[in-house]
Amino acid sequence: GKVHGSLARAGKVRGQTPKVAKQEKKKKPRGRAHKRMQYTRRFVTAGMLSPILFSLDLAPLLPV
Repeated sequence: GKVHGSLARAGKVRGQTPKVAKQEKKKKPRGRAHKRMQYTRRFVTAGMLSPILFSLDLAPLLPV
């Protein structure tokens, strides 16, 4: 296809951004442990939140 703009400007933004060194992070769980973490994040903690939302009276918040 056609090139938008000249190739002289290629990599302009990436070249301008300041280099930030990678930070040391805690290792993420892998395999079975990662699946377990996903399950708790998606179903367990979310399940604790949803009854609270439904117990509140949402009628004034909803647009008419």
